Amino acid sequence: MSKAQAANLRIQQLVQELRAHDYRYYVLDDPTISDQQYDALYRELGELEREHPQWRLPDSPTARVGGKPRSALRTLKHHSRMISLDNTYSQTELLEFMRRVEQGLHSGSEVEYCLEPKLDGGSVEILYRDGQLAGGTTRGDGESGEDIIDNLRTIRSLPLTIEDKRPLTLRAEVVIYRRDLEAINEERAEQGEAPFANPRNAASGSLRMLDPRIVAKRRLRAFIYQVLEGPSIAPTHAATLDYVATLGLPTHGKHRVCKDSKELEAALNELNALRAEYPYEIDGAVVKVNAFAQQQILGETAKFPRWAIAYKFGAERAETRVMDIIVQVGRTGALTPVAVLEPVPLAGTTVSRASLHNADHIETLDIRLGDRVVIEKAGEIIPQVVSVDTQARSGEPRRFVMPTRCPVCDTPVEKRGEEVALRCPNPACPAVIKGAIFHFSRRFAMDIDQLGFVLIEQLVDQGLVRDVADLYELSVESLSKLERMADKSARNVVSAIAASKERTFDRLLTGLGIEHIGQVAAKQLAEEAHSLEAFLGWDEPTARTRVAGIAGFGPKMIESVAAYLTDHKSRALLQRLQAFGVSRAQPVHVGVEGPLSGNSVCVTGVLSKKREDVHELIRQAGGTVHDKVKQGTTYLLAGEKVGKAKTDAAKKVGAQVITEEQFEALRSGRVVASAGTLKK
Repeated sequence: MSKAQAANLRIQQLVQELRAHDYRYYVLDDPTISDQQYDALYRELGELEREHPQWRLPDSPTARVGGKPRSALRTLKHHSRMISLDNTYSQTELLEFMRRVEQGLHSGSEVEYCLEPKLDGGSVEILYRDGQLAGGTTRGDGESGEDIIDNLRTIRSLPLTIEDKRPLTLRAEVVIYRRDLEAINEERAEQGEAPFANPRNAASGSLRMLDPRIVAKRRLRAFIYQVLEGPSIAPTHAATLDYVATLGLPTHGKHRVCKDSKELEAALNELNALRAEYPYEIDGAVVKVNAFAQQQILGETAKFPRWAIAYKFGAERAETRVMDIIVQVGRTGALTPVAVLEPVPLAGTTVSRASLHNADHIETLDIRLGDRVVIEKAGEIIPQVVSVDTQARSGEPRRFVMPTRCPVCDTPVEKRGEEVALRCPNPACPAVIKGAIFHFSRRFAMDIDQLGFVLIEQLVDQGLVRDVADLYELSVESLSKLERMADKSARNVVSAIAASKERTFDRLLTGLGIEHIGQVAAKQLAEEAHSLEAFLGWDEPTARTRVAGIAGFGPKMIESVAAYLTDHKSRALLQRLQAFGVSRAQPVHVGVEGPLSGNSVCVTGVLSKKREDVHELIRQAGGTVHDKVKQGTTYLLAGEKVGKAKTDAAKKVGAQVITEEQFEALRSGRVVASAGTLKK
């Protein structure tokens, strides 16, 4: 056997071996080798393929990650509409659903139900054509989604090839395991990035990233929950899930067929009891009529299928003890109390801290040091303290008292007007400076990706940086002296800071954190001033006049901008930034005509897209963006986790609350936007 033939044989062996290990790790969750051993095999395969590219297989494990980042995601139409499920938290309503199903079928028909866990991740459509992984899209607006095939190829639980050559269109949920999310969040914390709030946000956000190489590091997993060609494969939903599993496609394997309400109730209770043992988050169960023929008879409404329903579990709770209450100081100087808890397992993670919001929240619940408390985790990483067991107290536990002096710089704290929060008024407070620099460096502001919070702490603590302008004086030499900062890392930081000079003026205004000026207002202000040089040229009367003419700017915003421009320290900071060549002029915004012309939208809650991307979609459709609900706001686009105060504010000013699906219909022109109403 020649050397080339031996290499070809070894490549084929390694491909088969790595595929088997991928299946055991990502599908069966039962690895038989260590990560180091896997990496060694992967490196060997890569080296052989580079030496003998003619033998590289198209479905090699090394083909999963590669290529340059894309500049944007294109939109593709779904094979068929991805509709939502009606949902309930009540077993009584679940029984009513079953009654409607039986009423909608032929008299005397026997009905089986398939119950499966409702995975909490991002829904996708996946295409296999001629046995090859050929396409994939996000859920999008249900009619179409974004093309994410390059990102799906990085998911090692999805085989690149299958034996079935028929066209298969699959629906799947992409999730992140709890243990993987913890590792990701630890890494993000070390880099000074905000942790993902929950696995759903992490999975959905990862799916839409433009660089597949970063996606590959997230260890996403996909679980097939629907086969659109199901009726041609098997007569029931459960049977199709069993079939695709034989092809090596990943399914959760937790589905269970129930013949009546008694079996369904038992299956629900069992699933709820075991949910914490699953490696991924579930927030309920999906109940489907099992037979496809019966699904066809039942059909669907304009919104939901009549043959399926989602049963949501209540928020998970646990009891623990408050060991201490500490106070953190943010970039605005606000003091936030945090409960240090006796570690307790909750929803598959160990919880040791909970935010207490402010002193009023502590007083309302009467939380004292040493108290037994109930904490609740409703999908978020950081839990909430929901109640206190006052009966478990012994003696007179010590009440917590908010400090009268800043715990970081010892400056007397103060309240502003009717605000609940206490604040440190010292702009030189190290905590305020660190928070301000971190905010300045965030992706939505100046996007200095090498500048993590750990590094910021070192820079401030060692006196190298006292404000954001000092960043532009850092050198490789000064950075190299810091702990754990090699020469290459120092060069990367300096390079990232230099690159931030090219950000547009609105990004700079956002990064400066001017009070009451968020991302939307910063963009409007930048369009009015156009450049940092022109902005510095405004005196107080000019500032008030110019800002008052910006749509949606109220008295507080006008006063805030005027005060910032007349403060000598703020002006000195702006002048230093100008001297360093920071910030390009703002591109002139040309208004466009579109389906949302004459309408304004305020965006709130957790959405499937990044907030700034949604803002851009609104502008592209001719609409304007409001950073908060106010007079003139036409729509409040509400995602998940929206507070009642926001929706009440919308009702007060006559703005209509709409879902993401309704927003997509508006901006695409499928319905007419007019004075806050939706018209076909």
